[in-house]
Amino acid sequence: MEIKDNTFARQFETTTEQGLVTVEYSFQEKKIFLTKINIPDAFEDELFISNVLKEIMAIAIERKLKVVPILPKIVVFFKKNPVYKELLPPGIRI
Repeated sequence: MEIKDNTFARQFETTTEQGLVTVEYSFQEKKIFLTKINIPDAFEDELFISNVLKEIMAIAIERKLKVVPILPKIVVFFKKNPVYKELLPPGIRI
């Protein structure tokens, strides 16, 4: 899976057979705030979304960023994948 970081639109992008899947973000200091997931209407593959988020976590690790999940779906991802809790900034508990 290839994740493209569209810095102009401030979103991570990947394409599927159903269309474009994007995860919008914003930066503040050394933190990335994941704010919104845009998926095609007929798209129901939760495993694919989980894999997209895992790729984004790998990018955050590579860039040495802390991740702040704003969207409840991303909070659930952190709960299901406790290995990524080290990416949360101090003071944020999930």
